[in-house]
Amino acid sequence: RQAFVAPAGSRIVSADYSQIELRIMAHLSGDTGLLDAFAQGSDIHRATAAEVFGVAPAEVSSEQRRYAKVINFGLIYGMGAFGLSQSLGIEQKAAKDYIERYFARFAGVKRYMDETKASAAQKGYVETYFGRRIYLPEIKGGSGPRRAGAERQAINAPMQGTAADLIKLAMIAVQGALDRERKVIMQVHDELVFEVPDAEVNWVRAEVPKLMAGVAQFSVPLLAEVGVGPNWDQAH
Repeated sequence: RQAFVAPAGSRIVSADYSQIELRIMAHLSGDTGLLDAFAQGSDIHRATAAEVFGVAPAEVSSEQRRYAKVINFGLIYGMGAFGLSQSLGIEQKAAKDYIERYFARFAGVKRYMDETKASAAQKGYVETYFGRRIYLPEIKGGSGPRRAGAERQAINAPMQGTAADLIKLAMIAVQGALDRERKVIMQVHDELVFEVPDAEVNWVRAEVPKLMAGVAQFSVPLLAEVGVGPNWDQAH
């Protein structure tokens, strides 16, 4: 990132969607716990930890929040007890208990995952929110491990695919508002990187998040965060 340096009189500006896949999960699953947490602007990992560990949000330790973050993102990727135990360095039984507690408190997520796997097995594909299909032939005809892998893809692909759709829509929306002096120089995952004259930084900082948040209407707010610096590393 340090290799991407703005010329004299300009700045590198980074704008990236905040926790986009978890927000997509909240929208697709309709889980009330996730929807409420995002609607209130809560720290989603702290909120998850409070539910999983049965403590007040203010009492969540940094270790508990770290566990919750791994659980949140792990489940998006279809991670099971074994994978979670490896990621957290804990026994598989403890990891299984954490997953069961999570699903007990975020039942909408569990329902969404089960329904998505069943639908994928019936149709042979899943779709992003915008209707783009990802075909999974091995979810019906593959061997045990291959079928399990396809089931993990069935859970993850609609979220990652929807995030990819969103950033493309964001590039279109942002490009329409830019002039020659404000340039998109890169798109990486859920992030757009700009080269902007110093005099235009405040405009980009204020307007780009609005443009990125406005490309779709979900049941949770889309949030884009902006960083500014002389190079990409310091802007990130």
